[in-house]
Amino acid sequence: MSSYIGQNTQKFTFSGHESFPCKTLWLKKGYDFVKKDLDFNEPEAVINLGVGKNMVASIRYWYKAFGLNNDTKTAWLADYIFNTEEGKDPFVEDLGTLWLLHFLIIYSGEASLYKMFFVDFQKERRLFEKGQVVSFVKRKMKEAQKDNQYNENTVKKDVNVLLQNYCLPQEPKSNEEYSTLLMDLDLLREIDQKEKTDNNFKEKHARFYFNIEGKQNVIPEIFLFALLMIKEESDNSIPYDTLQELGLIFCMTDLEVIDMLKLISELYSDSLTYSDIAGIRQLQFTKQMKAKQVLAKYYE
Repeated sequence: MSSYIGQNTQKFTFSGHESFPCKTLWLKKGYDFVKKDLDFNEPEAVINLGVGKNMVASIRYWYKAFGLNNDTKTAWLADYIFNTEEGKDPFVEDLGTLWLLHFLIIYSGEASLYKMFFVDFQKERRLFEKGQVVSFVKRKMKEAQKDNQYNENTVKKDVNVLLQNYCLPQEPKSNEEYSTLLMDLDLLREIDQKEKTDNNFKEKHARFYFNIEGKQNVIPEIFLFALLMIKEESDNSIPYDTLQELGLIFCMTDLEVIDMLKLISELYSDSLTYSDIAGIRQLQFTKQMKAKQVLAKYYE
């Protein structure tokens, strides 16, 4: 599975967002900017995008992180979603689009933390503190013999931004803090834990958890689209450990994954079947399916 999800598995990237989470309309802004053949490096980019210089760099980063730039295998999705006239959801108003973009940021492998966090880290713990994520990244980079590339401050900033992308703000200073792209999926939540010492409380000690039970419902067609993206064209079957890891991306329990597989095998019974024989679970494709066709069915 690791070879399918997060294409750049040995390239670690934890910076480029300028400490800004991705705002809801930034991918649309980036798309329109790129389609006009404008250059993010030009001074006029600030005027054309209507944001500050650091935000220009951040929009460029997120556009690439979601795999929408021209040198990726998912670049067609930029036109498919964000084209003003023909795009399926240019202003990201549909829950399915949010699930799709969430999958893409992990699948593209451009922002290393997201696959590490949702697939690898989530296997180890559901309740966590920021420092535990940072330590996990350090360990993973050491295991990959890339610890010479590790920069703790950079990773800490990246962890902060990831949490801002998904968590509701606890003490918002403005409504702008609610305009983060993936927040409505409700995948992560923050807990404030106060530690008592004598008659006083210490400083707030934030913990977070994967909101498995309370998240938005995963759309069957988006789950199937993701399956088709990660499987090799020559594969007629997908083993259950691969399906489990895809479930982790969508913060699904094993039971939810099994229910989803049963559902899509009913919806697409002419193309695939799910089997559980003698404890061996797998998804079998009986007919070739195209990821684009599955998306088209959803957005119809």
